[in-house]
Amino acid sequence: MNNIDTIIEHAEQNCKSHGSRLTTKRKQVLSLLAQTDKALSAYDLIDLFVKENGEKIPAMSVYRILDFLEAEHLVHKLKLANKYIACSHITCKHEHGVPQFLICSVCNAVKEITVNKSTINELNQSVEQAGFKLVSPQLEINCICNECLATAS
Repeated sequence: MNNIDTIIEHAEQNCKSHGSRLTTKRKQVLSLLAQTDKALSAYDLIDLFVKENGEKIPAMSVYRILDFLEAEHLVHKLKLANKYIACSHITCKHEHGVPQFLICSVCNAVKEITVNKSTINELNQSVEQAGFKLVSPQLEINCICNECLATAS
């Protein structure tokens, strides 16, 4: 069993435990996201879907699938870029923390890491002291990955 099969199997179990179903098209879209380290837009996914599966999929269907996958915590939406990435913790059995996304500004690679709970608590306090309410603790940070740094040197 390869990594994608394992991811899909865990995703199916996750959906069943919530009383929902991972349909064939949902599996195909999740599989496309799981095979890349880059965030993809709905239209990127449509193009890849045609290449991989030889059939077209309507944009509205892709958006519905992405909404479903996000609600099931199988993908994350990068709000600033309006793109999606598969959750890197689909096959983990532990509780997930607050995700932080490191986004390479050169190659667009995305790495999901977990932010320490105390850091989020401090952030929340700072936000409240500034007179705001934290809506989502998800962080998206512009970085340069080590591969791109090595290439630039």
